[in-house]
Amino acid sequence: MASLVAKRQGGRTYYYLVQSARVGGKPRIVSQRYLGSAEEVAARLSEAGPGEPVRSRHLAFGDLAAVWGMLERLGYAAIVDAVVGRRRADAAASVGTYLALAAANRVVDPRSKLGFADWWARTAGDRLVKVPAVALNHRRFWDAMHQVDAAALTGIERGLAVAMVGEFDLGLASMALDMTNFATFIDSANERAPIARRGHAKQKRTDLRLVGLGAVVTRDGGVPLVGHAYAGNRPDVAVFAEVLDELVARYRSIAAADEELTVVFDAGQNSADNFTHLADVGLRFVGSLPPSDYPDLLAVPARRRRVIDAERYPGLSGFEARVEALGASRRVLLTHSPTLHAKQARGFDQTLATATRRLAELADTLARGKTRRSRAGVEAAIARITKPRWLDRVLSVTLTGEKPAELRLAYTVDESARAELESELFGKRLLVTDRDNWPAAELVAGYRCQSDAEGGFRQLKDPKVVSFSPMWHWTDAHIRVHVSYCVTALALAHLMRRETARAGLPMSVRELLHHLAGIQETVLLYPSTGGRPRARRMLTERSPVQDMLFDLFGLERFAPTR
Repeated sequence: MASLVAKRQGGRTYYYLVQSARVGGKPRIVSQRYLGSAEEVAARLSEAGPGEPVRSRHLAFGDLAAVWGMLERLGYAAIVDAVVGRRRADAAASVGTYLALAAANRVVDPRSKLGFADWWARTAGDRLVKVPAVALNHRRFWDAMHQVDAAALTGIERGLAVAMVGEFDLGLASMALDMTNFATFIDSANERAPIARRGHAKQKRTDLRLVGLGAVVTRDGGVPLVGHAYAGNRPDVAVFAEVLDELVARYRSIAAADEELTVVFDAGQNSADNFTHLADVGLRFVGSLPPSDYPDLLAVPARRRRVIDAERYPGLSGFEARVEALGASRRVLLTHSPTLHAKQARGFDQTLATATRRLAELADTLARGKTRRSRAGVEAAIARITKPRWLDRVLSVTLTGEKPAELRLAYTVDESARAELESELFGKRLLVTDRDNWPAAELVAGYRCQSDAEGGFRQLKDPKVVSFSPMWHWTDAHIRVHVSYCVTALALAHLMRRETARAGLPMSVRELLHHLAGIQETVLLYPSTGGRPRARRMLTERSPVQDMLFDLFGLERFAPTR
């Protein structure tokens, strides 16, 4: 039954609507709702109602609530705490909570730990996670990260992989492996971060120290199950075996004992030792070889290629053979895609046009006889212009003269060589596998899941959502923890995208988060006769797509109640 109860606090009387019931045969209060002081109750009952709000606040809700719901569904904080142990007595939150907050921020609005508290204050996060504001100081995050060593990270990531596969029933028959690196702003003299090294910068920032990341993602949704951080100066091919070993350890704890795993990777991982290691650890593979290394296959006429699957891959044709590759006889599939052919032709023509324009400008400069460059300097300039792939096959460049004023340049484009190049190489890929019984269409499907790993890396390099940057950590241990929760953020985003696609709403990660971010929380603040202003919370109006996402991610349980 319901009753009105008055309580004295600070010399004032406040009223509550109390619901009582018998629990275990005894009367108990089962719910209690605050009504306010007598004046506030009277104002609510008057015709004027509570009056006009004096101000309002708008808080981010939908995207953060959806991500936090996924973290709870996976039990991420509990997984971390089970590995790291109970929180310190002086900590306001557990290590698992801090890493979960960091991962959520990476998905929604990546920023440094110094800016975390300001961002959190502009969200409805204080209703989702009971963490005092003082506990969100960047130093508290660093304290938590300091408790996670390399062994703990491995345990956390393995536990999360098991949870993701079990909760979302991820398919494990085929996975894609790829590697990249990220530029950092770590000082060159910093000796506390040996993982950050200068190397081959895939973001073209050769002036910065790099951190490498090897990842293995599922063919089912592109969800990363392995994220392996390594020194940025190590070549991909040298890290391949380490990533495989960690994949095997995780895979064996998840998959059935008799289930075979096929790993897909690109030619950048190719070496005889790596192919031997694949066989040693019991993994099957689909990879690629440089077509130019096999001129006999490139010379196979188009009439000998067969349509692979007209319905799944319109226009794609292929030719199968066995070749000696990386120390063994292997099955290969040479494919030709008209779409890829057209893209490569357009790209090459653009490169050719740029090169001929620059050669023309150089020729005009030399013709005026005003240059001071030596013949060697001009030859070096020509080499830079004609360096892009395949240009040397179609461009013929002649430089005459010895002294600077006598130098003259002429060039021609061999159209017949251009046509021969297009017929020989454009649109072709050479796949290699030990899956001798797989149909050609399945080989193509398997290899194309490599794009899921590449797409994940592109996502981590997006500065707006699900981003590796900014990365303001200066020690090896903290950098590795940062990499770990960034990979977790990517997994969350791709699981969310997978859920929406299965619900009939295929969209990109950025598009999905944009829709969710549009579901905001409005706080209306009303004047009070004493104490804090009274607040009323409500969600903003939703579009039909937002309504579907609201239901799909169960945001009702996080929504404010009146």
